[in-house]
Amino acid sequence: MDNEQQFIQQLTQPATKDTAYKELLTLYKERLYWHIRHIVKSHDDADDVLQNTFIKVYKNLDNFKGDSKLFSWMYRIATNESITHLNKNAKRLKFSSEELQQNAINNLTADVYFEGDEIQLKLQKAIATLPEKQQLVFNMRYFQDIKYKDMSDILETSEGALKASYHIAAKKIEAYLTQD
Repeated sequence: MDNEQQFIQQLTQPATKDTAYKELLTLYKERLYWHIRHIVKSHDDADDVLQNTFIKVYKNLDNFKGDSKLFSWMYRIATNESITHLNKNAKRLKFSSEELQQNAINNLTADVYFEGDEIQLKLQKAIATLPEKQQLVFNMRYFQDIKYKDMSDILETSEGALKASYHIAAKKIEAYLTQD
């Protein structure tokens, strides 16, 4: 924790802010990209949201109170930016959020950055059938192996509720994958 506090000080000091921020980018760019990508599905959208996330992080570093871990704070920003992006797209396209999700899944096969096979595509379709919160919890736990404690900080929900959401989501996905 001392290292994190020192790092946060470097991020907020004018003399060291830019260097520390570059290190922050290096440390978290890929992890946040994949977190965002699992929410928005499209590589191009994920890149845009990632850029917006890091801009918000940079602008708000001075407001970071240290109530949670730095990465939890950044994940919360990335999650909120992703959801905002999806909602804006749904409104712009006059789609429901479910229709937008289905459209994103349908476009995955055309996405040159999607490297999944048919099983991965079916898993993504199963995830898309879940309510938004269950999608977030499932993606964070299954793909990124984020601990419930950290997820609790990111999503501002109790660990028990998150465990229940994950369990329900996993059961729904299992049912979806085994039907046919």
